[in-house]
Amino acid sequence: MQNETTMNSNSNDDLKSLENEIREAVTSGAHVQETVHRLILKAINAERIDFDSIQRIVNAAMQGIHDGAKQHFQNINQQADAAKSQITDAVSGLDAALASLAQASQLAVEEATSNAKKFSDIELTRTLSDLESLEGLFLDTLHKTATTAQGLLADILHDLSRHAANHGTVVGSQLKETLSTFAQQIASAGKAQVATGASLAHTTADLVSKIASGVLDGINEQGKR
Repeated sequence: MQNETTMNSNSNDDLKSLENEIREAVTSGAHVQETVHRLILKAINAERIDFDSIQRIVNAAMQGIHDGAKQHFQNINQQADAAKSQITDAVSGLDAALASLAQASQLAVEEATSNAKKFSDIELTRTLSDLESLEGLFLDTLHKTATTAQGLLADILHDLSRHAANHGTVVGSQLKETLSTFAQQIASAGKAQVATGASLAHTTADLVSKIASGVLDGINEQGKR
């Protein structure tokens, strides 16, 4: 029980740290999209690749974006277009990070398939279900944050929310490929394949880490919105 309490405490501290770092990135206005993308991928590890944990990370990230933008408005008297650019970059960084997570899951499955191996059917099905909810999580969190904001910040977030819902997201585009790959892998479950010996979550986390560090090319977030 004590270990569980300690783990929960550490997790809460990590989420608060993520929220604070994103808030500071938005407030400073320097390399916002890249910074948010990197911070979110850094927050994702083998213990956190499940829907509930990703949801907590997304919620913390959006709270940081909200608070950073609010503080930015208080500290600097700037034009609405410039303010919108800062917030758009931050939200785009979150979108791209979720797309990178979906891409990493796809790469993990494709790598196993190319080596005539497979992950467990249970893990594939569970991960598929989580991935199917990923774009909805992003859109819902963005909309909820917009409804709690005020003034110019609320207007900008509502515009971004409507744009994402009407024109699609980077994570939604990536999920079309990722979900197709998962469906094919699950459909081939009846064929004789050798177990990988590693969990999909751990393999995905390793690939996410490589994308975050630049070892693998992640989703190109420029010009996708």
